[in-house]
Amino acid sequence: MTTPAFEPHDHHDCVSTALRSAETLAHARGLRLTPVRRRTLEILLERHGAMGAYDVLQRLSEDGFGHQPPVAYRALEFLVDNGLAHRIQRLNAFAACTHPGQEHQAAFLICRGCDAVAEVPAAPLRQVLAQSAGAVGFTVERANIEALGLCTACQTSAEA
Repeated sequence: MTTPAFEPHDHHDCVSTALRSAETLAHARGLRLTPVRRRTLEILLERHGAMGAYDVLQRLSEDGFGHQPPVAYRALEFLVDNGLAHRIQRLNAFAACTHPGQEHQAAFLICRGCDAVAEVPAAPLRQVLAQSAGAVGFTVERANIEALGLCTACQTSAEA
């Protein structure tokens, strides 16, 4: 399995396709993808990595959307609440969802070299976690699965 975060691809097409999907999803759900929300998603999509709220706020401010923290936090909260973005706990940051509108459980692969973030299916991991937890009498209610390592490009750079 390949993921755009770690493989060469047409990034312009990647961003355009993701924005169209988000707009279609928002329309189908009767949600309002305001200009600041749309631009926030676009900022997250511009790189396959996670961004902190203040980095997003800086970009929004540069684009004329204001410079008060609630501007970014409200837009990010909307995107997360509606499945268009994810919060990456380890980095205290946000990343665009690569499967908007689809029910899914995600795990995140975080490259410690370039900060790229890939979203991969986590259902099998969550099943093993639930079984292991159940064996000791624990019920998992919520889990964030995040793995830190090196992408192919950073592995190659480290070897050189």
